[in-house]
Amino acid sequence: MGARSTPSGLTRRHFLERTAVAGGVALTVTAEPWWARALAQSCADDPPRGTLVRTLPLYGPGAVETPLGQMLGGSGLDARLFTDLSRLDRDRLVTPANDLFVRTAAPPGLRHEAAAWTIRIGAGAAAAGAPAADLVAAARPMGAHLIECAGNSNPQNFGLMSAVEWDGVPLARVLERLPQPAGAAAVLVSGVDDDTRPSLRSQPGASWVFPLASLDTLAPFLATRMNGQALTPDHGAPVRLVVPGWYGCAWIKWVDEIRYVGADEPATAQMLEFAGRTHQDGRPALARDFAPPEVDTAAMPVRVEQRLVNGAVEYRIVGIVWGGRAPVDRLVLRTGRRDAGTPITVCPAPRSAQSWSVWTHRWRPTEAGYYDLSLKAADPAVRTRRLDLSFYIRRVRIDDPSA
Repeated sequence: MGARSTPSGLTRRHFLERTAVAGGVALTVTAEPWWARALAQSCADDPPRGTLVRTLPLYGPGAVETPLGQMLGGSGLDARLFTDLSRLDRDRLVTPANDLFVRTAAPPGLRHEAAAWTIRIGAGAAAAGAPAADLVAAARPMGAHLIECAGNSNPQNFGLMSAVEWDGVPLARVLERLPQPAGAAAVLVSGVDDDTRPSLRSQPGASWVFPLASLDTLAPFLATRMNGQALTPDHGAPVRLVVPGWYGCAWIKWVDEIRYVGADEPATAQMLEFAGRTHQDGRPALARDFAPPEVDTAAMPVRVEQRLVNGAVEYRIVGIVWGGRAPVDRLVLRTGRRDAGTPITVCPAPRSAQSWSVWTHRWRPTEAGYYDLSLKAADPAVRTRRLDLSFYIRRVRIDDPSA
């Protein structure tokens, strides 16, 4: 039979408990022969063959089915909209604006017009107002960047993740107009949050502290457009922060304040809430003790196609790889615990880790049953904390592999 392993359908509590200690998890590497094969495999494009019969559903064991493309959970901090990742393909890598996931909806009554929005720059008597309209006028294309919610743990779809073409202004350029006080060690970016009603899942207070030493390599920017159009209210209109390579909890929406802070700045409520989901060592009291909430290299299937090729049934697994500090083009796919693993080549090789890339694999299962599809990086030196915690496993059911 196919693999009978059952990955954990993590509850939020279990997710927080497990990710809180993830910084101490080390990948145990054994000298298995497929590592060398996967790393040595050359790129060979493999377009779909034959005729598409149907697309098989992917899901998570024990997970509750989650409707895609519609707002769930209520309003404000409790709102959720999941992206349908099964539609991704090499020529459809950018998420349309109306399909972009939502983790927190716009606070009610907030005016989102750029002409009516001012960002407070600086603190105290030296603070000045920066019209959002000026940022809109100065915005330029900043490329495609993937955003993933730090709480993207729903095994039914893992749909709190999207990729968008952004326009904006580098944060460093905005800071040029702000005199840097003595003792400044970081910059605080804050946004409007809904504190008018209690939340079942979160607490209001959207802000994050960024060390000044990290800004050159991190290259955050203030976005005003996505996919060529103005930001929508639920995605931070008129101005939101984009932090390439970091989880979405640091991508502050509805930015209304930017100021320098000192070395002893306390961790914000937002940082403390997301400490467990960003692999921190506990809940540091000071912002300077927070590790960067980086999205590690990860990969998963997004759909399984049943195809008819020369009269025989064949399955084509389509998946994505994303995250990490450098692009990864070699993976290992397992269809269950008893599967030793099959090398996968991402072709064409990704040029950047800022967005996701598509990989495919032709598969001919030999028995009916459930298969748990999981990935890992072929290079054991690549950090994959969530994959190490059995995230992103997708289950597929094969009724009859020959029909």
